[in-house]
Amino acid sequence: MTVIQAAGSAKRTTRPRYFRALRSILRLPVFAIFMLSVVALFAAFAPQVSRGSPTAGSLRDSLLPPFWLEGGTIHHPLGTDFQGRDILTRIIYGARISLVVALVSIAFSATLGTLLGLVSGYYGRTADFMIMRVADLFFSIPTILVAMVFAQQLGPSLRNVILIVLLTLWARYSRQVRAEVLSVRQRDFVSAARIAGASGRRILLRHILPNVFNTVIVLATFFVGQVILLESTLSFLGVGIPPPAPTWGVMIADGRRFITEAWWMSVFPGVFMALTILALNQLGDWVRDRLDPNLRQL
Repeated sequence: MTVIQAAGSAKRTTRPRYFRALRSILRLPVFAIFMLSVVALFAAFAPQVSRGSPTAGSLRDSLLPPFWLEGGTIHHPLGTDFQGRDILTRIIYGARISLVVALVSIAFSATLGTLLGLVSGYYGRTADFMIMRVADLFFSIPTILVAMVFAQQLGPSLRNVILIVLLTLWARYSRQVRAEVLSVRQRDFVSAARIAGASGRRILLRHILPNVFNTVIVLATFFVGQVILLESTLSFLGVGIPPPAPTWGVMIADGRRFITEAWWMSVFPGVFMALTILALNQLGDWVRDRLDPNLRQL
C-alpha cells in the first residue's frame, strides 16, 4: 500500500468516528443538563451564591423592581417582595428545598413501590390481590386530592410533604414493576434458577430486579418534575411547607396580592420552576430512549 492510499484510508476511518462522536454529543439533552446543573449548584452552594438570608428583609426595600427597570438596583437583580426579601436569594434556596423533597421522597417511594411490585408480580394470588387493590384505591382518587387530604390531616411541614409524596407515588411504581415482573418471571433463566433450587428471595433480587431496574430509573426521572410541581402546589394552597420557608410555591402564592404592581414576585419563581420541570421531562425522555432497547437509536 502506498503512502497516499494509507493516508486516504486513515481519513476514511477517522471521519466516521468524528461524525459518530459529534452525533452522540448532539443527542445529549443539552438544555436539561445545563438547567439541572444550575439548579444543583444553587441547591448545593446556596449560602455562597446568594445574597444573605432568604428570610431576612427590610421594609425600606419593599417591592423593588428588577434592576433593569426604573427604581431597581443591582443589589436585588430580580427585585424584592413586600417584606423587602431578595427574590433571587429565595429562588436559590427554594431550589434546595425542591430537590430535597423530590430526591428523598422519590427514593422512598421507588423503594417501597418496587418491593411491593416484585412481591405482587412474582408470588401473585393473595399478595397480588391485596397490593393491587390498595394501589387501585390510590389510582381512583386524583393525586392532588389525596395529597391535600393527607396534608390537611398531618399539617404543613417538610417531613409531612415527603410522607405525602411517598403515599401518592408508591402505587405507580408497584403497578409498573408488577407488569415487568409478570413478563420476566416467564423467561428461561428464571426457570433455570428455580430448577437449581434458588429461593424466591434470591430469584427476585439476583435475577428479576436487575431486569426491571431500568424501568424504575426511567420512572424516577419523570416523577422528579411531578414531585416538584406537587410540592409547589401544596405550598401554594397553604398545606405544604409553611412560610417563611422560601419554596417556589410559597413565593408564587405571596405574589398573588401584588400581581399588578409587583409581577416579579410570582413570575420569576414560576418561570424558574417551569424551566426546571421542562428540563427534567427532557432528561426523562432521553433516559427512556437510552435504556429502552426498542427505542434506542444505534
